[in-house]
Amino acid sequence: MSETMKPAVIKHMPFGGYYRRGELVPDTELTSTDPGTPMGEYMRRFWQPVCLSEELTDLPKAIRILGEDLVAFRNRKGGVGVLHRHCSHRGASLEYGIVTDEGIRCCYHGWHYSADGTLLDTPCEPPESRLKETVCQGAYPAFERDGLVFAYFGRPDERPEFPVFDSYVQPGGTRLVPFSNVYPCNWLQVFENIMDHMHTAVLHNHMTVEGVDDETSAGVSLDGFGDMPVMQWEATRGGNGMIFIASRRLPEDKVWVRITEMVFPNFLQIGSLVPTAARERHSTTAMTRWQVPVDDTHMIIFGWRHFNDEVDPDHLGSAEDCGVDKIDFLVGQTGNRTYEEGQRAPGDWEALVSQRPVAIHAGEHPGKSDIGVYMCRKLLREGARGLLPKDTTRTRARANGDTLPMYAQDSVLTVPKNADDRALLQRVGKLVLSILKEADDLPSHERDAHVRRRLDEIDGQGEGFVVQSVEIAAASGR
Repeated sequence: MSETMKPAVIKHMPFGGYYRRGELVPDTELTSTDPGTPMGEYMRRFWQPVCLSEELTDLPKAIRILGEDLVAFRNRKGGVGVLHRHCSHRGASLEYGIVTDEGIRCCYHGWHYSADGTLLDTPCEPPESRLKETVCQGAYPAFERDGLVFAYFGRPDERPEFPVFDSYVQPGGTRLVPFSNVYPCNWLQVFENIMDHMHTAVLHNHMTVEGVDDETSAGVSLDGFGDMPVMQWEATRGGNGMIFIASRRLPEDKVWVRITEMVFPNFLQIGSLVPTAARERHSTTAMTRWQVPVDDTHMIIFGWRHFNDEVDPDHLGSAEDCGVDKIDFLVGQTGNRTYEEGQRAPGDWEALVSQRPVAIHAGEHPGKSDIGVYMCRKLLREGARGLLPKDTTRTRARANGDTLPMYAQDSVLTVPKNADDRALLQRVGKLVLSILKEADDLPSHERDAHVRRRLDEIDGQGEGFVVQSVEIAAASGR
């Protein structure tokens, strides 16, 4: 670089590529999740999905999670196990092992392990061998729920309870359908994309090149998300999570408030995925997701699609289209299209994977629309450094097996316009969030009714009522 060329000048120089060839490196504190790394150890404090139940047949399955080579299996009695992949004897892979009633047997010399890693049998050794007393295969606690297999990779004496949120069981009749989406890139660029809600008004709304036929572009757009929302972001759970509030003005004095919540380090829930999101008084979660690192340059989304009449009253979703590396709600969520199709009608998969195997934050030039992304990174960094208070919202004891609240939802209210409609939309969004928080300490079966009753009180009221309600909520700490 010329000594006379200052960085500020280079940044604005047309045809200045020659001066911007310096090698930039990833932010490994946030992006690396191998054992021993700050983010890797942070993630190991929580239950992580590792595969779909349907992937565990009568054969073991080789998996890689958080930079560790593992094998998942279902024993002949139906229990699941997650072990280190290479046998403690001579290192043969247990992906070639024989599933048994109690566990899995290595194909090489027959060493037989239970799901907790206990060595049950060493058929090639003499009877007096004490290997069963001195050797244990690396193993992690694992269980199944609604078609997903979960494992805990942290310290055994710090294993948490698995948090069960309201949306897993409410409204009544909810069906959770498991799915996965595979991305050949770092986990963080997929996770933080959710806080970049502004992209829905561009990427997911006819962002196609000239001459694309309807068949190629079909399914890449989210109906109703085309207008730029008024955005707000806020930390939740003492900094252990965050939400965005997206408020949009609709015809006939309607306001649509959409809230999505992350719970760190890699969990989130999303509201309605169909056009009725902009029609319903109140609906809750349509998707639960964990963004799980495979290693630093690969990740898998594991999650549940929620099917019920509240979140999808017109039954536009398709459970049959959810499963291993497939999802029903939007084309471009997996790498199953041709390169040309992705170029002509790009989706999330193309946008996120194309940021490099690991996105380079040092090369970004953020704007105001990126506030949520940078807030997400800041809070994750604090979590990895152990600077956040303990998140009691996922562990606090609840009577009668109560489930836990979250804030992901869509609500539509009648609120007449005023001269400063942007500020009004912000206030309406904050008011909806404060109403959701009001219900936190209620029994789980009372929360939805409380929220709907309070939203009914707002409906049709003018700016003065909204402003007063927001002030009251702020004074009460909500």
